[in-house]
Amino acid sequence: MLKASELTRRFGPLLAVDRLSFEVEPGTVLGFLGPNGAGKSTTMKMLTGFLSPSSGTARVLGHDIVRESVAARRVMGYLPEGAPLYGELTVGQLLRFAAEARGFRGDECRQRVARSVERLELGSVLGQTVETLSKGFKRRVGLAQAILHDPPVLVLDEPTDGLDPNQKHQVRGLIREMSPDRIIIISTHILEEVDALCSRAMIIARGQLLADDSPRGLLAQSRYHNAVSLELDALDRAASRLGELPEAREVEVRRGRLTVFPSGQGNLFRAVGRVIEDEGWPVRHVQLETGRLDEVFRTITREEAA
Repeated sequence: MLKASELTRRFGPLLAVDRLSFEVEPGTVLGFLGPNGAGKSTTMKMLTGFLSPSSGTARVLGHDIVRESVAARRVMGYLPEGAPLYGELTVGQLLRFAAEARGFRGDECRQRVARSVERLELGSVLGQTVETLSKGFKRRVGLAQAILHDPPVLVLDEPTDGLDPNQKHQVRGLIREMSPDRIIIISTHILEEVDALCSRAMIIARGQLLADDSPRGLLAQSRYHNAVSLELDALDRAASRLGELPEAREVEVRRGRLTVFPSGQGNLFRAVGRVIEDEGWPVRHVQLETGRLDEVFRTITREEAA
């Protein structure tokens, strides 16, 4: 287990992280969300021993990050923000250096490096210096060094930042593959990543925890949860007719799409379907909404700012 207790960090008068407490069990992929300046990266730096907390602490698999910092870091892999790397080294040299710093030697060192190179598909750039790599390749090299010792805890700050769609798909697949028996914490501003990867999501702002739920639980907080969206001609007439349904609380017409929001009475999707059939409307698209994470994120963080 990873357990943070009243984790706090000040930079002079600025309170960057404010008594943050949470627990993460193995098998969890935790998405760490928040606006810029929320304290996400600062929290990750404290968890991984790169920044000392002003007060509070955390325990990583039983190791206190303040009193047993080296032992805690041994069981973690960390991809920092921006993936700072030694630019003058080749990819192969950097990964060998990282493996040796972790205590691997000889055949085991070579095997660890080769496995990470294979998993991140870095064979084509193994002899290139890091400074000549694209942003996406640098990110993958950073991830390769984070996983080469097969750590039970991974802390990844924006792991898909700078990756093209194919690379994102590959990295997400790798994270899913590693997730069943590990603790994985991902900081991201890409909300689709939370839905695609995470079993749990936390939203912080101004260093405080505002929400902690599964992605499905967060979606249930959206005003669009279980709403029905349609694309058809004569939007205003359809809006007027569907707004009369007892299953409908309100309707919204925006950007050529009609959205009907549930009142909580009966099954809105079935009721809308019956009206479409009775009226003979030529509907181009109809969709039952699960909810919108971006709207939930904005609502929660705006409430805190207010």
